[in-house]
Amino acid sequence: MKSAILLAVCLVLTGAPVVHSEQSAAAAPPVALLGDTQLDPSALYFVSYDGLVNNESFQQNAIVSYAGYQYATWYSADRSVVVGRRELPSGPWRKVVLPHKLSTDDSHNVISLGISPSDGRLHVAMDTHNTPVFYVKSEAGLVSSPATRSWSAARFGAVQSTLDGVDLGGITYPQFLVTPERKLQLSYRTGGSGNGTNELAEYDGTSWRKLGKWSLATGSWTAPNGVTSTTRNMYLHGLTYDRAGRLHAAFTWREGNTGVLCDQGGLTNHDTGYVYSDDRGRTWRDTTGSVVGAEVGVSPRLIVDPLDPNHGLMNQESQAVDGAGLMHVAISYVPGRFTQCVTSYAADRTRWARAFHLVRAADGSWTKREVPVAPNSTGRTRIVFDRKDNAYLVMPFGRIVSASKASGWTDWTLVFDQPGMNVFGEVTVDTSRLATEGVLSMFYQQRSTATTPSPIRVADFRLG
Repeated sequence: MKSAILLAVCLVLTGAPVVHSEQSAAAAPPVALLGDTQLDPSALYFVSYDGLVNNESFQQNAIVSYAGYQYATWYSADRSVVVGRRELPSGPWRKVVLPHKLSTDDSHNVISLGISPSDGRLHVAMDTHNTPVFYVKSEAGLVSSPATRSWSAARFGAVQSTLDGVDLGGITYPQFLVTPERKLQLSYRTGGSGNGTNELAEYDGTSWRKLGKWSLATGSWTAPNGVTSTTRNMYLHGLTYDRAGRLHAAFTWREGNTGVLCDQGGLTNHDTGYVYSDDRGRTWRDTTGSVVGAEVGVSPRLIVDPLDPNHGLMNQESQAVDGAGLMHVAISYVPGRFTQCVTSYAADRTRWARAFHLVRAADGSWTKREVPVAPNSTGRTRIVFDRKDNAYLVMPFGRIVSASKASGWTDWTLVFDQPGMNVFGEVTVDTSRLATEGVLSMFYQQRSTATTPSPIRVADFRLG
């Protein structure tokens, strides 16, 4: 009883209420491993910022599916960009090597895939961290009529440093998403950590154009220790369109002034915020529906779960929208019951970090629950849903935790943990295949030593 009271006191915040309930009678949905295939026996391997350039959860789309085929991308041992394709459900992987090699040992320089339904092209954005993006697109129809097209490098255009002439400047975190009108958007950050803005570009099947920035780096924010910061950047947990066409964005802020921290060597991530847009990212609203504007700045009205910068809050974790249009967010940090001041980000997170599930109700209110399975990592967790709206957290090292919709997502249970897979850190998942087939493809790289190449693999799971 004493520990339960302490837990509640430490976790209750002024935003989303933390709910602690008895285990529901509903059973957490299971997962079944259908198969595990190897794409490359010796993919590029080096550890940077605690992660691998081939598997960072924030890249969103290292593996995607469309029209009965699946596509995955990675850097090979010689640093070349490789894109693989297979016919679903279990065809052999065919590989294409694009004429570009990774420029630096930086795990930010991930590869992201996008598909434009209007013309059936595959788009590849790669190798950028505050630098011009390297960009390639395929010929029209390659992914919309895959059975009629051979898989070869000749199907792709030249590597560019612009989007068909549209210069984005130096960018980071390129991520593709498709609008309800079947246009392709590219989300990216300009500027740097602690002083950057989020921007969008849009492809209509013919040409790209910049929509411009939609978050602000400026504005004054004062930390609990009284120190003021005047620059920051918004780290997205994702950008997600729901079935009604609403664009959802959950995020955390990172401040430019490290003086807001009790530990000067830590990361200044604080608060979980939320906005949405009903006009494809041109205008934003807060959780109550009130207009924020075309550009989103730091403001208490946007915070749905307040947390000061001293708890090792992870940036760019994940979000998803269920079939009813409810927004869900996965976050992780070190709760106050362990410490009020994270003094070693990596060590304290590995030891004490806990995962939390936030869900937005139809009236705009938020509920938060602690997941009783710790991530045991500095890495990020991906949240996904099956077609019955059961939730799954795909944690670092390929562990899967699930909760049933019938329980109100309260019965979180570890349903897959296979250390023999030897997964290193974060994994990426194919949400498009999950939506169409009910199969979760988990793209992962096996642990290695130093800079020795290691296998890239895909594990397929039946959910629920």
